[in-house]
Amino acid sequence: MSWRIIVISKRAKLDLQLGHMVVRSDDITTKIILSEISTLLIESTAVSLTTSLIAELAKRKIKVIFCDEKRNPSSELVNYYGSHDTSNKIRKQIVWKKNTKEAVWTEIVSEKIRKQKELLEILRKEESKLLSSYLEEIEWGDKTNREGHAAKVYFNSLFGMNFTRTEDNYINAALNYGYSIILSAFTREIAANGYLTQLGIFHDNMFNQFNLASDFMEPFRILVDKKVLKMNLAEFEHNEKMQLVDILNQEIQIDGKVQYVNNAIKIYCKSVLEALNEDDSSLIRFYKLEL
Repeated sequence: MSWRIIVISKRAKLDLQLGHMVVRSDDITTKIILSEISTLLIESTAVSLTTSLIAELAKRKIKVIFCDEKRNPSSELVNYYGSHDTSNKIRKQIVWKKNTKEAVWTEIVSEKIRKQKELLEILRKEESKLLSSYLEEIEWGDKTNREGHAAKVYFNSLFGMNFTRTEDNYINAALNYGYSIILSAFTREIAANGYLTQLGIFHDNMFNQFNLASDFMEPFRILVDKKVLKMNLAEFEHNEKMQLVDILNQEIQIDGKVQYVNNAIKIYCKSVLEALNEDDSSLIRFYKLEL
């Protein structure tokens, strides 16, 4: 099972050689077994890759994330064909029932608020009680937008009453970076299972290539929030970014077992897709915030 997250942060040339990724930099050459890699993060724009390596990375469904000149994730490699029966799965995806999608979305958004509430409880924040009331008030498909109300209370409780998600500061930069890493992991799993990331069950932005991943990832945002809160940011540079990338190697419990977040995302994604295909939202397997 692939598990390593490889980050290339300085000038290098990446090539393929006998099942290994060869990384040639100015001072050293390193070989990494491809079967061990789950995610490749190209943080520097001074990195070149051979097409043979790109093709092999895609074949092995290794998530590749490219960063811009500010070292923030800007794009990623997504396979055309993630599964041998992709066409059949896309046919099913297109005709998922509206009621089924709404039922699954209700479960996902409820779990997101529940995880937010649990984090505030761990931190002994009084606002957790308000989130409990929002959780009880959720209607089918969250038509009254309890998610939005909960988010405002939640972020103000975590980062202060003057905090907003639109500000240009270290906290928001870290949150956005962490969310993009989680989103990429979900995009990989959805594509690997043979489904289109563009067709969401709730998110429906014509300019968003990852609507379905945006839907699925919602309960996992709390892992990023928790990490950013602990970091107590005075700056947001390479070391801080690597701490957020390492969230994928964090251990959490799902389906009665302790798993790395990367593996938990796989288990969770498959359960949500099964719920959508079987018209049964009870099949969804959520993780536990605390071991």
